[in-house]
Amino acid sequence: MKQDFFEHGVVYHAFNRGNNLETIFKESRNYDLFLSLIKKYLLKVADVYAYCLMSNHFHLLVRIKEEANIEEPHLRAKPYLGFSHFLNSYTQSINKAYNRKGSLFQEHLKRTRVTDEDYFTQLVAYIHLNPVKHGFSDSLEYPYSSYRAMISDKNTLLRREDVMHYFGDIENFKYWHDFQKIRHEKILLLENEDY
Repeated sequence: MKQDFFEHGVVYHAFNRGNNLETIFKESRNYDLFLSLIKKYLLKVADVYAYCLMSNHFHLLVRIKEEANIEEPHLRAKPYLGFSHFLNSYTQSINKAYNRKGSLFQEHLKRTRVTDEDYFTQLVAYIHLNPVKHGFSDSLEYPYSSYRAMISDKNTLLRREDVMHYFGDIENFKYWHDFQKIRHEKILLLENEDY
């Protein structure tokens, strides 16, 4: 599959998983490191709308900043370098901490363009429901997703106001997620029924 390039001003669902389905977050400090590297590298080139970090994969919903809003000239011309520095830094840290070598992630960062508001709202819910879907949590308030930051009034580096714009307000945001969670649970029940 041919990879899409990162274009200024465009929203992307970016995701990847561990090489050979390997665990990429072995303990809580790994999740914290990953989030700190988002702040250090990724926020230079992108705004983050949502994220979810699972033991063997992650999802990000990001918008590449306009060229004029990227301070470093080399990143302005090549915003993908922000992602490259971010993932390489994480890989090097994990390799050093766990005495491993080689690639941590499967091939290149996967990404899809988000082209309309419906797809955007579906992706926000999909990303936040990923821990429920994969059995890591029964609750939307999974500790390594952006859901809790979205429903909080605490300061965040996420583009919370932009996300809430698509949902109208926090109550609609919660309702949409609960609706999607119930829908997912019904599908699972139907799949597990004996006929």
